[in-house]
Amino acid sequence: MFYSSISDKHREFINKQKMFFVGTAPVGAEGHINLSPKGLDSFRVLGPNTVAYMDLIGSGNETAAHLLENGRITIMLCSFDGPPNIMRLYGTGRAVIPTDADWPALSAHFELKPATRQIIVAEIHKLQNSCGYSVPLYEYAGERDHADKWADKKGAGGLEKYIRDNNRVSMDGLPTRFF
Repeated sequence: MFYSSISDKHREFINKQKMFFVGTAPVGAEGHINLSPKGLDSFRVLGPNTVAYMDLIGSGNETAAHLLENGRITIMLCSFDGPPNIMRLYGTGRAVIPTDADWPALSAHFELKPATRQIIVAEIHKLQNSCGYSVPLYEYAGERDHADKWADKKGAGGLEKYIRDNNRVSMDGLPTRFF
């Protein structure tokens, strides 16, 4: 079923999920589609058509590059426990970095991590629910602390260098907004 906004029932489902997936792609057919798993209590519903998630420094920055190029984003959540359900949020997004004017208001929704790189904000124009009958059941065992330990070891200067060296362009050469 398709919906044009996030209802209270949808929000309740979203808030229960421990993991979500983000998909973006460049415009050109030769570019690589990116699909990233996310977790760490980093997803927020900000309104009936607006969601955001806290994005941590990673080996690449494909999502930000794709959003800067064309804005398209799909976010998928699926139930790994309880009743089966898959939810896809279709929209357009943008990366908000710490120097942006709306960073203070957006970052207040999250418990920022040392490796927080940006906040991805998406305006949702379509939501789809589907059965999820073939999604296996899993038990949640907890969050990993690897990102925090990695960031603490690098320190602020090391994190800035890592972003400069690894997050300025996508694997296809598309720019991001850093440095």
